[in-house]
Amino acid sequence: MKIVLDAGHGGHDPGAIANGLREKDLTLAIVKHIGKMLEEYEGVEILYTRTDDRFLELSERAAIANKLKADYFISVHINAGGGTGFESYIFNNTKDANTIAYQNVIHGEIVRAIGNFTDRGKKRANYAVLRLTNMPAILTENLFIDNTNDAAKLKSEQFLHQIAYGHVIGLEKAFGLKKKAQPQQKASDKKLYRVQVGAFSDRKNAERLAEELKKKGYQAIIV
Repeated sequence: MKIVLDAGHGGHDPGAIANGLREKDLTLAIVKHIGKMLEEYEGVEILYTRTDDRFLELSERAAIANKLKADYFISVHINAGGGTGFESYIFNNTKDANTIAYQNVIHGEIVRAIGNFTDRGKKRANYAVLRLTNMPAILTENLFIDNTNDAAKLKSEQFLHQIAYGHVIGLEKAFGLKKKAQPQQKASDKKLYRVQVGAFSDRKNAERLAEELKKKGYQAIIV
């Protein structure tokens, strides 16, 4: 499956600017995180409208996706105008059931990933990248650059990862993507390290941490 990732704005078009941030930089960072995470999935070809700071017309972005015969198109943006929170858009005249279903799933996963922010809803608009693309498409508006609290989060690389993670899990669930199998290490090849992390008064907390450590390949024993 081919997924085109579109980082909004770029080049002489910085997008919205506020609180020491530029939309074009944030969208590119998020898109690159999405692409990197998608590399872990089987059968996914990741394509970009831009991977550096360059300007593209809106029609060019859609044309790239159409020429590549992409299966899905995601355009990533940061909002402005004094609000707060997350919202997503599909083309206002679409009657395609898949486009609507994909928005429902992806929107929900992004809201879950970013945590305690306003869900501004699943919306529709006559945006060029949604109107001109031949495949199902979504445009996401990830918080408000001119809101002090939103901007504080957008300055965190970890939070940009969270936004990207929401997009990826949304894609995983919408399209039934499967993670690539990880090569198994021979027991003889494994290096074992003893990790002592302290004591817990609540056994459930100890069990939760033990499970996380096991996922990372450590031996975790509760005593």
